[in-house]
Amino acid sequence: MSVKKIVVLGTGGTIAGTAAQAADNVGYTAAQVGVAQLLAAIPALQGQPLHTEQVAQLDSKDMTFEVWRTLAARCAYWLAQEDVQGLVITHGTDTLEETAYFLQSVLAPVKPVVLTCAMRPSTAIAPDGPQNLIDAVTVASSLHAHGVVAVCAGVIHGAMDVQKVHTYRLDAFGSGDAGPIGYVEEGALRLLRPWPSGDAQAAATALTAIAGAAELPRVEIVMSHAGANGAVVQALVAQGIQGIVVAATGNGTVHTALQAALLKAQAGGVRVVRATRCANGRVLVTGADALPDSHGLSPVKARIAVALGLLD
Repeated sequence: MSVKKIVVLGTGGTIAGTAAQAADNVGYTAAQVGVAQLLAAIPALQGQPLHTEQVAQLDSKDMTFEVWRTLAARCAYWLAQEDVQGLVITHGTDTLEETAYFLQSVLAPVKPVVLTCAMRPSTAIAPDGPQNLIDAVTVASSLHAHGVVAVCAGVIHGAMDVQKVHTYRLDAFGSGDAGPIGYVEEGALRLLRPWPSGDAQAAATALTAIAGAAELPRVEIVMSHAGANGAVVQALVAQGIQGIVVAATGNGTVHTALQAALLKAQAGGVRVVRATRCANGRVLVTGADALPDSHGLSPVKARIAVALGLLD
């Protein structure tokens, strides 16, 4: 019986970054080292059945729909190959949660797709990327794993829940109230809850839709806060915005002045959704809600959900 391979797709990020000084963990340039070179520098991965492909090379703060579309297509291609056990994607931390949600939405894969990253560049005195890559390959090699997950600092997060929660520390991600899926401990998995699952038919429809789209429908995020008003919403509507996600306070509450503008936009055909700006919890609906909620999605993930929904 032949051993199935793990395909590692590179997109850049801090994990592929370099700095002029080894002691510099913040003044680096992201996306400088190719994914094949990253893997070649990790002794523990030598001799393993790995195949690399450089899909993109960018700082993830600059992630685009074009890269997402290409990445999704390459994932779909490799997932369909019988000799592929799973995928690993190297990615920047800034928008990793968005890419993870996007891929879960358009792939709902029955094989594992594991995003991994680093908080320190590859040139650091003690880079975290190599261990994260080793852990990601471990997860992608698991026979029972499936769905899109993120692996960072030994923690496995599901695509629906993962959020970047810290600007600097190596363990920069959390999964809110849901908690992580599990942990990678010395090459072994300790699972706490099931792997992500999804609607395969809906994902296939979404994948076809994005393949034929030049760009995603324009959806923006506005925040409700003390002193908020409707000026930003009015400006967006004037520009022909198609969807708006409001990062609301608390349990989806919206400043009166801002809500008035959102309701007017909704009445005019703009798709409006409420998410909470709180890191934990979700919007609990009531019968008096004038604006629909995000069904537990964070504002940035709700933006993707609205955009994909507008492609239908």
